[in-house]
Amino acid sequence: MFIESLILTSALVVVPQATSPPRATPETPPPPPIQEPAGRTATAADHASAVPAADVAFVKKAAAGGMTEVDIAKLAQQKAEHADVKAFAAKLESDHSAANRDLKELAASKHITLVEPKGHGAVYAKLDKLSGAAFDKAFVIAMVDDHVKDVKAFEKVANGTGDSDIKAFAAKTLPTLKDHLQQVQELAKTIGAKKATS
Repeated sequence: MFIESLILTSALVVVPQATSPPRATPETPPPPPIQEPAGRTATAADHASAVPAADVAFVKKAAAGGMTEVDIAKLAQQKAEHADVKAFAAKLESDHSAANRDLKELAASKHITLVEPKGHGAVYAKLDKLSGAAFDKAFVIAMVDDHVKDVKAFEKVANGTGDSDIKAFAAKTLPTLKDHLQQVQELAKTIGAKKATS
């Protein structure tokens, strides 16, 4: 009787353990760690790095130059003596303000960060000290020099093999710059503005 009870008790202890469902971890292995997919969403840094470095430099330089030129054009409308110089300055302000807006939109679409120039630049500082005919001549000479450089830089980008949108902007803006250059060269003759030679 005692042996039978012992056997029965052992059976009662063993059987539930044998028949109860196991509480171990599932047989299916845990999912692998999440890896970044190959086709992930591009970041701003990716977009900026996708644009050739030379084009990024062009956009930043053109934006800074355009903002400075608008400031100088505003100064010329206040200080110029010759009516034609004032009229040219007003055209500069209008045309470059429009180009600046286009360039800011383009830079934003390419994730290129533009930095506004600190102050107005050396040319502005020099012109601000002048008045009358001396101002007119110095302003016109500065604008001839500036637009010669601008036309060259914009032609290089427009005819280059870089970013297609930046090329399109350069090509679109180039005729306006050439027009400015032609006008200011004629204006230089009109007011007798000649660059000093060493």
